[in-house]
Amino acid sequence: MVVIGAGQAGLSAAYHLQKRGLAPNRGFVVLDHAPQPGGAWQFRWPSLTLSTVNRIHDLPGLPFADTVDPEATTVRASEAVPRYFAAYERAFRLPVYRPVQVNAVQEHGERLLVSTDRVAFSTRGIINATGTWEAPYVPVYPGAERFLGLQLHTKDYRSAQAFAGQHVIIVGGGISAIQLLDEISQVTTTTWVTRREPEFRSGPFNEEAGRTAVALVDQRVRQGLLPESVVSVTGLLDTPAVQAARARGALNRRPMFSEITEDGVRWADGQTLQADVILWCTGFRSALDHLSALGLREPGGGITMTGRLATQVARDPRVHLVGYGPSASTIGANRAGGAAAQELMAFLHLP
Repeated sequence: MVVIGAGQAGLSAAYHLQKRGLAPNRGFVVLDHAPQPGGAWQFRWPSLTLSTVNRIHDLPGLPFADTVDPEATTVRASEAVPRYFAAYERAFRLPVYRPVQVNAVQEHGERLLVSTDRVAFSTRGIINATGTWEAPYVPVYPGAERFLGLQLHTKDYRSAQAFAGQHVIIVGGGISAIQLLDEISQVTTTTWVTRREPEFRSGPFNEEAGRTAVALVDQRVRQGLLPESVVSVTGLLDTPAVQAARARGALNRRPMFSEITEDGVRWADGQTLQADVILWCTGFRSALDHLSALGLREPGGGITMTGRLATQVARDPRVHLVGYGPSASTIGANRAGGAAAQELMAFLHLP
């Protein structure tokens, strides 16, 4: 068995494979492209701390608080989570190999051939947990190639101070867009642009609301449709930071522009705006290019999923995707890792 990716989902899957009796190395291995433990968290921007991140959910068998003090709110998430994941790998002696880049997964008789930049693995099944960080999404707009300023994606962001003295257009209506808009608008002028009118919610996001949101995403992937983000269903939490940003005018949202010009953007009604930077906080897509040879996608681009938590690919039950669709969250990835391990072992008639 091969687990691809050692983020939250991959580590959860590896834990459950081992608990169900598969021996490390002989029964399964985990391949991770990153240079060190931490999954995508190790690449997050420095200002993302334990006080600004949504929440770090415990991996099975080892609480986050055992390795990192959750009350230390100023600790960078890019330091705290890798420390936790490294401790987790050590605690359970998980067979994680890195850096290993998986290039392709192909049919190999009745098995699957996992080709990497090092060696190839022949396996009866895979649990794919590559997440989305390596597949940033930037929509195509007319004139983008003419823009003389700087275009960046959330993945490229490091510090708001880098934009001081420049006008920044932040594009996107998700959590990351709000966080970066808040930071950048405190040091320079900004314009917030979204495709749809953002919806803010007050009060805690309870378990019932979470289950409802996940169920809607689950329904889409079971129909073979492209998954939507959970935040598109839940809305944005109206936090004190959001309220402060609103008070200083940073949340005066404008609709999506229709064209990018040499020095800014233009709307369909002819209005223009000059800008130095366009920051695309437009999300990510699932990093699944290495699975393309298996022909898992439907004509519309989605993948039809089945199984208890929608982790099993209907077109090839030997393949499970964790961190895809309804499991694209830290708590969802935990549960999906366990479900994928159980169902794949059952399908392969492993003890």
